Amino acid sequence: MIDPARPLPSPPPPLDELLVRVGGIILGKERQIRLAVACLLARGHLLIQDRPGVGKTTLAQALARSLGAGFRRIQFTSDLLPADVLGVSVYDRHTEAFRFHPGPIFSQVILADEINRAMPKAQSALLEAMEEGRVTVEGETRPLPEPFFVIATQNPLDRAGTFPLPQSQLDRFLMCLDLGYPDARSERALLEGIPRRRLLADLTAVLDPAALSGLQVRVDRIHAAAPLLDYIQDLLAYSRTSVHFRAGLSPRAGLGLLAASRAWAFLAGREEVLPEDVQAVLHGVVGHRLVPVVGSEGEDPSNHLAAAVPIP
Repeated sequence: MIDPARPLPSPPPPLDELLVRVGGIILGKERQIRLAVACLLARGHLLIQDRPGVGKTTLAQALARSLGAGFRRIQFTSDLLPADVLGVSVYDRHTEAFRFHPGPIFSQVILADEINRAMPKAQSALLEAMEEGRVTVEGETRPLPEPFFVIATQNPLDRAGTFPLPQSQLDRFLMCLDLGYPDARSERALLEGIPRRRLLADLTAVLDPAALSGLQVRVDRIHAAAPLLDYIQDLLAYSRTSVHFRAGLSPRAGLGLLAASRAWAFLAGREEVLPEDVQAVLHGVVGHRLVPVVGSEGEDPSNHLAAAVPIP
């Protein structure tokens, strides 16, 4: 596995500036921030899960503000309805017809805050949007703006008032990240520094939607050699036959792993994917998809997978 203490290479501009600005708000989490940006470059959706108060929502807001894209925040609660997310048709007396009022889902960057505090019916409102970039409301399908990126935060399931995300919903998230507590030096800087909300208010965009789309096209062109694809296939095959997991990784997970690896290689300034790129994003891509068998819940599935499958 990749040593987390190993220095990360400098990314190409303007992504270097984006990482610096977001890193100035979320202190001591350089690797997690880079993984979040890689998820965006890979056209995926991001789930940030951890205990309250460690910066999940702040990271999501910092990313959204740095992108210069349309941004809406949806606070998920137990009484949230699908119509509150997707929109609803309301009768207009002047035109004597129903007029559709789009919901907050019709934006380029969506912050689904505390997504697991909503009932499963409300959670499912995101399924079609995340997979196909469109929503169907009252029998009519409407496209969503591009690029479309969902950043969701999730509290631990042992907290009161939470509902677990179904596996089909989890699989729509390309990556799932944990932030954890800051180190002592970063926490001291937080205590002595300017409040994060004030820094967020002053944060300006580094990219615009057109520039982001161009970067995503460049990521798609990062070369993945046949031996690298063999390695990814070996990881998928082992997950499906190992007695350590209840179910293996899906083809969607394999495609996501390749896309995230391309994005990580791009952030390292390379034009070809290396096995170390796959290992760098492995936990983020498969950690929320692989379910250990009973008795192995304390083990990290991605660490076991990386140790069990040799590099070709």
